[in-house]
Amino acid sequence: MRYIVMHKVDANMEAGGPPSQEIIQNMGALVQGSLKEGVFLNGAGLHRSARRARLKCVGGDCTVTHGPYSGSNELVASMTMLSAKSFDDAIAHARTLAGSLGDVEIEIGPVVEPWDLGLMPKPAAAPERFLLLCKSTAADEAGGTAGKHAAAVKKLSASFSDNAAVLAAESLAPSARGARLSPPGQGKRVWVDGPFAESKELIAGFSLLSLPSKAEALAWADRYSAILGDNEVDVREVNDP
Repeated sequence: MRYIVMHKVDANMEAGGPPSQEIIQNMGALVQGSLKEGVFLNGAGLHRSARRARLKCVGGDCTVTHGPYSGSNELVASMTMLSAKSFDDAIAHARTLAGSLGDVEIEIGPVVEPWDLGLMPKPAAAPERFLLLCKSTAADEAGGTAGKHAAAVKKLSASFSDNAAVLAAESLAPSARGARLSPPGQGKRVWVDGPFAESKELIAGFSLLSLPSKAEALAWADRYSAILGDNEVDVREVNDP
């Protein structure tokens, strides 16, 4: 089965601070080890909300709000990673995606690349990658909308007339089949099963995993969370293609 582990932003991320070298090294070791084991399939981090935008469409009318912003409805129904020439082009592609989904809110954010972390020089012809996060609706939480999201991504891909490309696309099962590790309050952090009301914590990044069970996904997410610190973490089941 496939699962997505999503971690949420913290104050340091929103302030634009880089992760510590300890986090970078330990996370790199976890990911590399998981790649060798066939567990880690894909993943990406997002820049702070000051560099993101939200597209909200209701009744065919769409408005764009640029960050920074605080969380509102951050429960995710699907995510699409694409390459595009610019942020404005990525927003335009999100409009195309929204045209197939109807009333929807989509967050558009640039992906954190290795050169953003000082791990390598930026290549001369480096592509721009963006993550489109479609927020959940009541229909998504009721289940049965995976085909709609897949068809919308297929239509988006067919609309490209430049060097844009869909790099990955996944739809998520309802949150009733997920779990959340909330930030610490008093006492030990514990996993809480869904369903969830609208999450207020902004998504900071995701890891796509292949594991036999939800229990094993939670165990991997525990290791992941221990590296990050006190961030809220969601584990969500991914719909089959």
